[in-house]
Amino acid sequence: MLKKIYEANPNPRDIEKIVEVLKDGGIVIYPTDTVYGIGCDIHNREAVNRVAQIKRIPLEKANFSIICSDFSHLSDYARSVDNATFKLMKRLLPGPYTFILPASSRVPRFFTPRKKTIGIRIPNNRIILDIVRVLGNPVLTTSVFSEQDDPHELTDPELIYERFRNIVDVVIDGGPGGWVLSTIIDCTSWPPLVVREGAGDISFLNE
Repeated sequence: MLKKIYEANPNPRDIEKIVEVLKDGGIVIYPTDTVYGIGCDIHNREAVNRVAQIKRIPLEKANFSIICSDFSHLSDYARSVDNATFKLMKRLLPGPYTFILPASSRVPRFFTPRKKTIGIRIPNNRIILDIVRVLGNPVLTTSVFSEQDDPHELTDPELIYERFRNIVDVVIDGGPGGWVLSTIIDCTSWPPLVVREGAGDISFLNE
């Protein structure tokens, strides 16, 4: 199903429909403030495995991140966040950044089987934030394209739908997507380390 949702004013009924799909173990493609993402409820093991299969990555080798709805939600899934890291995140989020943080016990063990860290996003996109808020659980997030893809070709939700219509449950049309991935910042030690430079500004690290 291709579902149009307007970011400026998402219809609560549309959000509820997407949430029901996620609760039922469905896979959804959704807009963020960077590229379109593929995701599911992180507490549904079968759905997480489906996403890994779609990405053709063994789950134990996948570096999937999660989307939280706000800082209170984030604090449930990350532990030992010091003041300096918190101030940095407050400065940059919501925004096109993924923060690598120590994972709390609320992150399912199957989600990070060999790691004690988790990548967490709070993207500046009301559609996905509303979905996560209503769901009550974080949503797995991984980019809609793979390494062999030209990301410019997967910014149009209708083209995304044509490609994924038979392997995901819903594609949300939230308008044109981006093609530059988020900036990944590892905050498991200080100073923070930029693991991947993407859409987010990192000039602040030189201040």
